[in-house]
Amino acid sequence: MNAYSIVVFLSFILYIIIGNFAGRKVHNLEDYYVSGRNAPTMLIVGTLISSFASTELFYGDTAFSYDGYVMLLVILATIMIAGYSAGTLYFGRYVRRSKALTVPEYFGKRFQSRKIQSLAGVITIFAVTAYLLAATQGTNLLMSELTGLEYKECLILTWFVYTAFTLYSGSRGIILTETIMFIIILLGIVIAAPFIFHNTGGGFAAVIEKLATFEGKPGIVSYHGLLGPWKINATDSVIWAITFGISWGIAIAVSPWQASRYLMAKSEHVVLRAGAVATMITILYQTLVFFMAGSINLVNPGIQPSEKAFIWAVYHLLPSSLSVLLLVGIMAAGLSSASTFLSLIGFSATKDIIEIKKNEKTMLRISRGVMLVSSLVALGLAYYQPPAVLWITYFAGTAIAAAWGPVALMSVWSKRLTSAGAFWGMLAGFVGNVGAKLIEKMSAFTFPMLLSPFFIGLLASIMTILVVSSLTKVTDKEKEYRETLLIMPKEELDPKEIKRTLLYGKVMIGAGILTLVIFLFAYGIPYFKATSI
Repeated sequence: MNAYSIVVFLSFILYIIIGNFAGRKVHNLEDYYVSGRNAPTMLIVGTLISSFASTELFYGDTAFSYDGYVMLLVILATIMIAGYSAGTLYFGRYVRRSKALTVPEYFGKRFQSRKIQSLAGVITIFAVTAYLLAATQGTNLLMSELTGLEYKECLILTWFVYTAFTLYSGSRGIILTETIMFIIILLGIVIAAPFIFHNTGGGFAAVIEKLATFEGKPGIVSYHGLLGPWKINATDSVIWAITFGISWGIAIAVSPWQASRYLMAKSEHVVLRAGAVATMITILYQTLVFFMAGSINLVNPGIQPSEKAFIWAVYHLLPSSLSVLLLVGIMAAGLSSASTFLSLIGFSATKDIIEIKKNEKTMLRISRGVMLVSSLVALGLAYYQPPAVLWITYFAGTAIAAAWGPVALMSVWSKRLTSAGAFWGMLAGFVGNVGAKLIEKMSAFTFPMLLSPFFIGLLASIMTILVVSSLTKVTDKEKEYRETLLIMPKEELDPKEIKRTLLYGKVMIGAGILTLVIFLFAYGIPYFKATSI
């Protein structure tokens, strides 16, 4: 037992205690599914970021940065974070107005169709199971590094922990543990960044200058990244970053693991404020992580596999106390994501696919039973599936964006979208995206950059929606329900609350301008100074 092992096991005990405490306050389905719909801004921010910032960031994205593509990921992230604000403004607050318990149920209510609710539930389970597998694998890889236990031993332990506090407490426990985990990981990243930059290059500006002329991976901090391994030009590299930025932005805006968080919010003002805060925080911590990963090349350019580069830096470039904090934070990120994904699988299986009409106590027991079965299935998949953290998350994220994106936004903003159009559009987007990805994965064929699997699915969804909706009619019930969604609830019209929410927007704009200025002086000037010599 080393210091890392002790802190990890203590954190496990803490999460189970919190889950047990929160579980005692679960009295009905609203408590279990959406935490009683009374969560304040801080808790919504915590759960939004924790459900997104998983171990994939510290294994997959950091490997990509370390391999030579720092700025491509910065471009991707800058586009992607627009999904928080756009999602809250154009989708999230309307989902909350529906008073649904799950996002698929929102689709069922909006289109007055159990069929589309079930389809959305099936897609949710498919995509979220893939995410749960990736989060579980990433957490196990790290735990194995920290404790020295075998991968499969760690798998059993982490499965037990996140299942234990998720099964009993539902969303009430998840929202508390995710906020704690979010605080730990954010503090760890912000405090660790100066140490890593100092130990790799002498400071951030010095790191940029050295990486700009780094011969081992030429172009590592240029806008296009390292070109050799991909055998493509700079334009295609940027198109790739923009494509994934858009797809991930849509996923953040409408995906079940993000939009479901708005169902827990105390008010629509909380939804909008949380979106603004999440936007500001996400670009901060992701940019720091990407540059930290790239800077590791200056002291050790030969780490193999590159997925271990960031963990190597935490061990070797940070004080022991800080490395413990950051590594436990990364573990926490994996556990929080796993708990979110497990809960979504259980909720959708019980509420959206299996239509059971019982009293609330019976439904709670059934929900917990289905979640236990779901976790056992995930355990089996993780046990036999070799770790592939980055590929699995990219596979699942873009599938949701292509399948749900057009239908989700048009469900609020289109008068002509019919139930049939929504159903077949969602199905076409999902099949088009997944089918194209499987073709690439199982063969040597690669689609052109501007016709990636994401765009194939997105175009298939939009075209199907337009064709099917033109051949069918919006029913009176669908029309009436959509009109009720567009009516601002009276309790949201408090002038003080409106003024406070607008202030969040102004702060976000100011933070955006400040970020540009900082980036100019911290990155732009040092980069051009080094490359112009």
